[in-house]
Amino acid sequence: MEKNSVKAFMEYSEDKFTKRVIYKKGETTAFVLNFLPGQQLPAHRHPGTEVYLYVVTGNGTIVIDGAETEVAEADLIHVNSEEEMAFKNSGSEPLSIYVVLSKIPSEQYAKNI
Repeated sequence: MEKNSVKAFMEYSEDKFTKRVIYKKGETTAFVLNFLPGQQLPAHRHPGTEVYLYVVTGNGTIVIDGAETEVAEADLIHVNSEEEMAFKNSGSEPLSIYVVLSKIPSEQYAKNI
């Protein structure tokens, strides 16, 4: 067993959003994305993997294939490998999302930013 706290990975930067990897086990990775108000994750895909997101704190806007959806604390989101995803902290408070990728498309997806 390995135990961690999501709070320990909630690190924010004035420059841009941060990504803090918690686990990288086999083909699965789990990490926290942290956004200050106005920060955003550019549109991208996760080829060959399923993406599960849990909004830990804050609220924002997720864009899936061009369609915007507001998300808030405790929301769960699933994004499949074919969907293009972007995200923006459109709220006034810091926002953190816990993310699990069922398969790492490439090593770039399992690194801290």
